[in-house]
Amino acid sequence: MYVLGVDFGGGASKATLMDKNGKVVATATAEYPTHYGEGGKAEQNPLDWYEAACKNIRSVLKGINAEEVKCLCFDAATHTAVLMDENGAPVCDSVYWTDTRSVKEKEYLAENFGQEIFKKCKHNVDTIWTLPEILFVKNAYPEIYKKVKKVTFAKDFVRGKFTGDFVTDYIEAQGSMLFDFDKKEWDKRLLSLVSLTEAHMPKIVNPLEQVGQVRDGAAKDSGLAVGTPVICGATDTVMEVFAAGGVRQGEMTLKLATAGRICVVSDEYYPDKNIINYSHLKENLYYPGSATKSCAASLRWFRDTFGGSFEEFSEEAKQIDVGSNGLIFHPYLMGELTPHANPMLRGSFIGVSAGHTKAHFARAVMEGVAMSLLDSKKYLEEKGVNIGKTAYIIGGGAKSEVWRQIVADALNLTLIQTKHNDSSFGSAMCAGISAGFFKDYDDAVAVCQKVTGETKPIAKNTEKYAKIFQKYKKISAFLTELADEK
Repeated sequence: MYVLGVDFGGGASKATLMDKNGKVVATATAEYPTHYGEGGKAEQNPLDWYEAACKNIRSVLKGINAEEVKCLCFDAATHTAVLMDENGAPVCDSVYWTDTRSVKEKEYLAENFGQEIFKKCKHNVDTIWTLPEILFVKNAYPEIYKKVKKVTFAKDFVRGKFTGDFVTDYIEAQGSMLFDFDKKEWDKRLLSLVSLTEAHMPKIVNPLEQVGQVRDGAAKDSGLAVGTPVICGATDTVMEVFAAGGVRQGEMTLKLATAGRICVVSDEYYPDKNIINYSHLKENLYYPGSATKSCAASLRWFRDTFGGSFEEFSEEAKQIDVGSNGLIFHPYLMGELTPHANPMLRGSFIGVSAGHTKAHFARAVMEGVAMSLLDSKKYLEEKGVNIGKTAYIIGGGAKSEVWRQIVADALNLTLIQTKHNDSSFGSAMCAGISAGFFKDYDDAVAVCQKVTGETKPIAKNTEKYAKIFQKYKKISAFLTELADEK
């Protein structure tokens, strides 16, 4: 017997097939494009997600009796709304959370409704949230917006194509800025700001609730059996926290992916303009944290702009001393979140000399991301979040030995590596709970999590990075001054 988890990330979908013993039987990945354009445009076609999911599922089911798949679970990056007509078809591409075209809408909402939004949503208005993104679409494309009859989110759109349901979970809803965090319900007032009502929005359910079964059309497209149970699922970050082993208070994850995240499992949330608050899968727990907007995205930008490969960068960076011979990078390629909350911030290389090589620049990018994560860590500590001495490290960037060591040194943390920790694995674990493979979240972690290594900080390097960080902060202040100039 098997269960299946399917994730939708920044540029690709991944499927993980797991057996009843928590063993990964097969995985598959399929990419889809993000459509970039002027003004910070970043959009994705929801139908691309569905096609990628079906392709991945067909791949992992090769040689498997589809009748033996006992449950399916989806997850995706939050904030990404799908605007649909009365038939559930998208009326336009979805604005992705990295899109920055909603700056004017963000400023309007912050100026006129900022306190009310913060009180209800526990977050300051920023371009990453769904409310300003939808308001942008409403203002920029009024004729398209008139066609909107339903609003859902990335994973929920794809799941709806499989089952016909129209629901979402409360964790996903917390990322919309249309939802009352404490009451766990859609907020009429916030919905009215974009001419929506509760009737436009999906029903709120628990992430483990079974919401439907695979229908004929999706079964033909994906290779799954008709009638396969499907649960709601949740957001990619909570699935990663769960998959890595973060199910107890004080456990921390550090993510080196498209975006960088530090998340700490806690029995309370921390309403603050620069702290991101979400509920955990486990009742009465949360995972407050920080966000670096361009983490692995910075190294990808460097690769795509100047050529090379991630493997080459890692090998070359090993040969460069701590500090990249005075070269400092700020990863503000699309603005920055913690602790700046400024979409207009822009990145920089400072300290360039004739002696710097491409290898210096590659290491500087890795170190700059580490500095941003250290900035986030210090902010969380200042606000009272209990940061320990260890963290589960997750994300594609964690595969780089040199980048792991840089982050461990800069943040003075021991980084624990696990065999599987991506969000599709977390979704498969959730499906396993629903199918009865595991008793609960704790049991799923006990069965599935396998620690494969750890990276300890080197004291002398930590001291060096502490001095570099002081320069990094001075430059950040100057970049902020530039970004705020009218």
